[in-house]
Amino acid sequence: MNRKILIMGLPGAGKTTLANALAPLLNAVVFNADAVRANLSRDLGFSLDDRIEHAKRMGWMCDRVVEAGGTVIADFICPTPDTRAAFGDAFTIWLDRIVAGRFEDTNRMFAQPEHFDLRVPAEGAPQFWAEKALALLRPPFDPQRPTALFVGRYQPFHRGHQRLIEEGLRRVGQVCIAVRNTHGIDAKNPLPYFAVKQRIETALAPYAGRFVIVPVPNITNVFYGRDVGYKVERIMLDEETEAISASKVRALSAAP
Repeated sequence: MNRKILIMGLPGAGKTTLANALAPLLNAVVFNADAVRANLSRDLGFSLDDRIEHAKRMGWMCDRVVEAGGTVIADFICPTPDTRAAFGDAFTIWLDRIVAGRFEDTNRMFAQPEHFDLRVPAEGAPQFWAEKALALLRPPFDPQRPTALFVGRYQPFHRGHQRLIEEGLRRVGQVCIAVRNTHGIDAKNPLPYFAVKQRIETALAPYAGRFVIVPVPNITNVFYGRDVGYKVERIMLDEETEAISASKVRALSAAP
């Protein structure tokens, strides 16, 4: 999932309303261009050069959120190809709901985008289009597609687990992560299911729609008969990742 989202269009097209409807669905931060200009870019005017610089700053801020593992929405006119290039790659939602905004200089400057991921016309409520955007950004998990299964305690979920699951995603396309119910049975299992689930969702946020997390009993044995229709296979990680995973296990085993 692209976690850098640009909602662009003329002033008055409804960008802020759509951003506020979409943000809770993605647990996203919203940067409103007017608020950023008022608080952080007061030195900039509205010439083309200043608008390009403002776009660079908006894009830089959004990139930092993504690097930290978050999702960010830029509520931003972004009127020209040059400002869009300065902002950088993003999932782009174009609000094509009005033919002119309230600022004549912006109307003259505004160029319709050649490339966008979702065009929003005048018809339809903001929540409807927020759900449309969500479906494109985070496709629903398809339980009938080939799926890899991972079973574990994940106390806690660490980089070794993440690498294993990413390899499963690479090989099969989507995964089911089964979290064993071991919470509280001893000092090595301090985290309840929902805390484990939250950590996994955060680590795997770029793969949203390609994994599902389910609670299962404390599975201690896996049996199968002949011709079960699936493969059981061990994934071998590189030595560095295996060493990191082993050190995590030793640290947890030594904890009081």
